Amino acid sequence: MNILVFGKDGQLGKAFQHLLESIAADLDDPQNIQYIGRAQCDLANENDLNILLASSNPNLIINAAAYTAVDKAENEMDLAFAINAKAPEVMARYATKHGATLLHYSTDYVFDGEKYGFYLEDDLRNPLGVYGKSKAAGEEAITRIFAESLAKSSGQYAIFRTSWVYGEGANFIRTILRLAKERDELKIIHDQYGVPTHAQWLAQVSLALALNDELGLRKFSSGIYHAVPAGETTWHGLACLVAQTAQDAGIKFRVEQDGIKPILAEEYPLPAPRPMNSRMSTDKLRISLERHGDMSKLGLLNQSWDVGVKSYVSQLAKDGLI
Repeated sequence: MNILVFGKDGQLGKAFQHLLESIAADLDDPQNIQYIGRAQCDLANENDLNILLASSNPNLIINAAAYTAVDKAENEMDLAFAINAKAPEVMARYATKHGATLLHYSTDYVFDGEKYGFYLEDDLRNPLGVYGKSKAAGEEAITRIFAESLAKSSGQYAIFRTSWVYGEGANFIRTILRLAKERDELKIIHDQYGVPTHAQWLAQVSLALALNDELGLRKFSSGIYHAVPAGETTWHGLACLVAQTAQDAGIKFRVEQDGIKPILAEEYPLPAPRPMNSRMSTDKLRISLERHGDMSKLGLLNQSWDVGVKSYVSQLAKDGLI
């Protein structure tokens, strides 16, 4: 099987590379897996992307690439839409034409955050900023292309909506760890709710839906799936847990726990608006995983967000990266 992974230099792309290489190492049959970054293909260039897809002939496309500079997107709309909307559309057209499987990653930013409770997959999109609008356009493009080709294609797709991703690279958690060493006081937003999601966790859940243990493709119902761990928190709650976990691992900070101050989002204005509520129900994904009968993978959805965060921070401390 030919697998094509876009976004190899990002947090999720790196997680997929580690996971796929680990699985493939235990298999007798070699797998043809390509990891694509900016150096290999400019996703803003539709012609380059079409050439790569044609030459690679993938059975599985994992699009872990995205334009994620939320605030810069307000002034780089064309680039954001080229990468987040047009490139996924090109991938979807290839998948429908060749009967391939497409895994694509989207975001809580497609919602305005005004709903009380947990968002469902079919709730109305209403993104607040350019980044969210470009990601929503990508979702719509994939859904439309597959719907148009339904009678002619054996391809399938899953759009995984997730939130607050962290992994191997720059992220909120690493920023907090750095600032905690530099400052006496940190002011962190406490009225925006969401779920921190480890990139490794997200990669595992994705492959649990799409592949069996031998990296063979599974059939699943095409559509949008929410993919986040259990529970919820705020940015302030996350920051406090990160600092405490690091301190428990022996890391010394300049800031004390009571120096991590909660503030309102309106006290920390940013160029691009953020959804106040990013909580998402994962019931749909849970039902799909239950159909596979893989209870070990299903257990990932029951894992609380704080388990992944504690493990991540503890490993950073162990590796001397704090």
